[in-house]
Amino acid sequence: MKKIAVFPGSFDPFTKGHENVVHKAMNLFDEIIISIGVNSTKSSYYSLESRKKHILSLFENNPKISVQSYQSLTTEFCKVNQANYILRGLRDVKDFEYERSISQMNHALSPEIETVFLITDPIFNHLNSSIIREIAKNGGVIDNFVTNAQILVTTL
Repeated sequence: MKKIAVFPGSFDPFTKGHENVVHKAMNLFDEIIISIGVNSTKSSYYSLESRKKHILSLFENNPKISVQSYQSLTTEFCKVNQANYILRGLRDVKDFEYERSISQMNHALSPEIETVFLITDPIFNHLNSSIIREIAKNGGVIDNFVTNAQILVTTL
């Protein structure tokens, strides 16, 4: 059976830390679906199409990686895509506490789907999409935090 992982997130934007997690996971899974969650009550800074295009540009030569968007529960998205794993990246203890709670809820919903945590390299521990968005909104350069940042187009 193929080992398929879903890497869910809003990825607004997809940082070098996210990229690091995917690169680490490539040797563990046959396929990784980077899944952009769409929340109708939340407005994004970068357009959905821009985020998809940006992420695809990072992995365009890797057939193991695909990018999709979804509006359902992550566990339901996993079932539709025959994925038995949810991939999550951790920077620090705060991330672990938050992600553990989500993992336990996902397990209660779908015990057959396992969450796998990978720790980002220390060089990326400070990266945070919310902070990077604020830098971009205020005219700052985000190239040190986001690969191919020029591809991103804002929604506003």
